[in-house]
Amino acid sequence: MNRHFIFVWVGIALLLGACSLTPTYTRPDAPVADSWPDGPADGKTDIQPDGLRAADIPWREFFVDPGMQQTIAAALENNRDLRLAALNVQRARAVYGIQRSALYPAVDATANASRQRVPADLTNTGDVERPEQYDVNLGIFAWEIDFFGRLRSLRDQALESFLATEQAYRSTRILIVSSVADAYLSLAADRENLALSRTTLQAQQDSYRLIKRRYDVGLASEIDLNRAQTQVDVARRNIASYTLQVARDANALKLLVGTVAPVPEEMLPDDLAGVKPPAVVRAGLSSEVLLLRPDILQAENQLKAANANIGAARAALFPRISLTTTLGTASGDLSGLFESGSGTWLFAPQLALPVFDARLWSAVDAARAENRIALVTYEKAIQTAFREVADALAVQGTIDDRLAAQQSLVRAASETYRLSDMRYTKGIDNYLSVLDAHRSLYAAQQELVVLKREKIANQVRLYAVLGGGAE
Repeated sequence: MNRHFIFVWVGIALLLGACSLTPTYTRPDAPVADSWPDGPADGKTDIQPDGLRAADIPWREFFVDPGMQQTIAAALENNRDLRLAALNVQRARAVYGIQRSALYPAVDATANASRQRVPADLTNTGDVERPEQYDVNLGIFAWEIDFFGRLRSLRDQALESFLATEQAYRSTRILIVSSVADAYLSLAADRENLALSRTTLQAQQDSYRLIKRRYDVGLASEIDLNRAQTQVDVARRNIASYTLQVARDANALKLLVGTVAPVPEEMLPDDLAGVKPPAVVRAGLSSEVLLLRPDILQAENQLKAANANIGAARAALFPRISLTTTLGTASGDLSGLFESGSGTWLFAPQLALPVFDARLWSAVDAARAENRIALVTYEKAIQTAFREVADALAVQGTIDDRLAAQQSLVRAASETYRLSDMRYTKGIDNYLSVLDAHRSLYAAQQELVVLKREKIANQVRLYAVLGGGAE
C-alpha cells in the first residue's frame, strides 16, 4: 500500500457521506385565516393592497418627526438589549463555524522525540540500553466520516440556530424602535396633560379669588368658598402627579436610549401637537405578510433546527466510521530523521457499532418531542401576530370616530362650563353647577389627550406588528 492508495481511500470516504436521516422539512400551514377580520370595527379600516409593506419601509422613512428620529437613532446605537442581541448573533455564527468544520478532516503536524534507559536484565544483550526514537508526521487523526449524516444534521441545526439569533436581533430592533417611539409619545402626552393641569390651576385660582371677594362681602357662601378651594387643591395635586409622570417618562426614555447623559431637551416634544405623525402603512389583504415577521421567521428557524436534530439522533443509532491516516518520517537518530528510507505511513480506519444503548433511542424520542414543541411554538407565534395586527386594525378603523366624538364633547363641555360660570357670576345658579361643569370639561380634555396619543401610537404599533423597523 502506498501513499496514493491512502488518498484514494480518503476520497472514497468523502463520497460515502451522502445519505441523511433528517426528515424532509415542509413549512406548516398557518393556523390563521387567510385575510384580516371584517367586523364592524375592521370594516372601516383601509387595508387596500397597494403601497409598500411595512417591512419594506425603513424606520427613517416611517418616522418623520426629527426629534423622534434622533432619539431612535441614539437608542439603536447605545441600547444594551440590542448590543446583547448582536453579541448573541456573533456567538451563534462562531458555533455554526465550529460545527460546520467538523465535516472536514483536520490535518495536523506532529513531532515526537523519546529516549529511555532500559536496565540490563530487560534487554536481549544483557547490557544497559538507551534507545532513542524521533518521528515527524503529517496526517488526519480520528476524523469521523459522516456516512449517515450525523455531522451534517448537527451542522444544519447549528445553522438554523444561528439564523434564529439573526431574526431575534431583527425582532429586538423592531422592539427598540417601537418602544422608543411609544415612550416619546407618552412623554409628549404627559407634558401636554401637565400644561393642561397648570392652566386649570390658574383658572381655579382666579375663580377662588373671585369667590373669596364675594364671600368677604356676603355674596357667596362658605360652602362655595370651600368648593373652590378643593378645586385648587385638586389642580395642585394633578400638577404634582403629572410632574412625577413626566420624570418617569424621561427616565424610561433614557433607559431605552442607553446613554449616560439625559436625552437632550431639544430632541424631546413639548406636547402631542408638536409631534409629526408617522407615515400610514397598509396591512394588505392577505395575512401571509405575517410570515415575514422576524419573530415568526425565528420560530421557523427553531423548528428547522429541531427537525435537523431528529436526523442527528437517528444517525447516532448507526455505526460510526472514523479514520486516522498519517505520512511521515521516523528514525532512531535525530540526524537520520530525513534520510532516504526513513519514511512511514499509517492507515487506521475504525468502526464503532452501538449494540445496546437505550439512551440513543430515548434521544430520538426527545428530539421528536422537541420538534413537536417547536411546531406548536411556531403556530402560536403566528396566531399571536395575527391578533396583534387585527387589534391594531380595529383601533385604526375606529379611532377617528372616537376622536371626532371626543372633540365634540370637549367643545360642549367647554361651553357648558362657560355658561355655568356666567350664571353663577350673575347669581342665577349655585357654584355646584360650575364645579360639575369644570370637572366634566377637565376629564374630557384629558381623554382627548389620551385618544390623540392612541392614534399616533397605534400607527407605530401597526408598523411594528407588520414587521416594520427591522432595517
